[in-house]
Amino acid sequence: MKAFVFSAALLLTLSGLPAAAQTNAPGVTAHPSPYNFPGIQYPRIEADSRVTFHFNATNAQKVQVSIANVPFDMVKGDDGAWTYTSAPQAPGYHNYWMVVDGAVVLDPGTQAFIGYSHMCNGFEVPEPGVDFYNIKDVPHGNVLIKNYFSKTANAWRHIFVYTPPGYDADTSTRYPVLYLQHGGGEDERVWIEMGRANVILDNLLAEGKVKPMIGVMETSAVGGGARGAGRGAGFGMGGQGGGPYGRLMTNDLIPWVDGNFRTLADKDHRAMAGLSMGGMQTAAITMVNLDKFSYIGLFSGGTAAGFGTGGRGSPIPFTAPTNTPASLNLQTIYSGAMANPADFNAKVKVFFFSTGTEPPLENPEGLKKHQEQLIAAGITNSHLYISPGTSHEWQTWRRSLYQFAPLLFQN
Repeated sequence: MKAFVFSAALLLTLSGLPAAAQTNAPGVTAHPSPYNFPGIQYPRIEADSRVTFHFNATNAQKVQVSIANVPFDMVKGDDGAWTYTSAPQAPGYHNYWMVVDGAVVLDPGTQAFIGYSHMCNGFEVPEPGVDFYNIKDVPHGNVLIKNYFSKTANAWRHIFVYTPPGYDADTSTRYPVLYLQHGGGEDERVWIEMGRANVILDNLLAEGKVKPMIGVMETSAVGGGARGAGRGAGFGMGGQGGGPYGRLMTNDLIPWVDGNFRTLADKDHRAMAGLSMGGMQTAAITMVNLDKFSYIGLFSGGTAAGFGTGGRGSPIPFTAPTNTPASLNLQTIYSGAMANPADFNAKVKVFFFSTGTEPPLENPEGLKKHQEQLIAAGITNSHLYISPGTSHEWQTWRRSLYQFAPLLFQN
């Protein structure tokens, strides 16, 4: 394939995150959210992990703050400002936005990120004693922003590429590749901005827990232009080659990455993982392309254990988890990839799936049963991770990556 490269190689050093967007040390006292602009006090993270919001809308009749897509009424004070203090929030990153007289409005005092198919604000609740996703004084990789032309989509595509520490200094070493997929209503930015994937990989590498690897983050959104159109809209899943996005990956993206970075360009050195809708996209693509992937990660989605058909913020309705089927039909689940268990075990080195424990969109009991069924059917390469106390949000997926990455490319 002829590769077209647009010189938008904007280099982001260290984390790809603003310097302020780091959690505090253990023993946290009340403090402004780290995503606030300098001098802005709200949202304020309270010592007990509640969050206090403050919004100026003097002439509004009703103001709500929507936390992870659940609206809460704010109270108007004598000064015309609206306030609300939440219940204690789980650790990690959370999306929020304001709803002013029925209209979605961003909080102007803090940074905005994509989620739920529109721009959102965000706040971060520290997890005392946990720092695997915080910037440390260790060697850091780089995050590159690249554009390439896809003949399959007939459009320029916009991607983030993480290269590990030392990639530029040693021009002879070649690296395995992890393809990371976002969830519904998101795009290629989120694994860096909210997931802190590059920081997690830097820290794991400094501890000697992972092999150095390249990370590639694309979007399954449909549309033309370097950033595409209809952000968060799915390409469609399933079908020949894993569906339209599967064909784009195998025909355009993977060859372009292998042609422009020093990769180990074979299935034994290629992994794919995704969260929520991205987990379903990952399952749809990898299971029909086992000649191209040996490592598969499904974070809160994509398993045959009762997860729904949509995703986080997806325009496709998300069906809450149902009971795991009483038995597995290996001829049909996962596109029939497990019809011959011995063959699947030989091709796939790691089949990883994860979930949080908190309802309504996480399904720990279903996944436990699903793994038991896989083992009973002769599938021996499954790995299950359950994130305690977290729901269908980023702390589950940060932890999932932290557990998944050390399993990759070890033999």
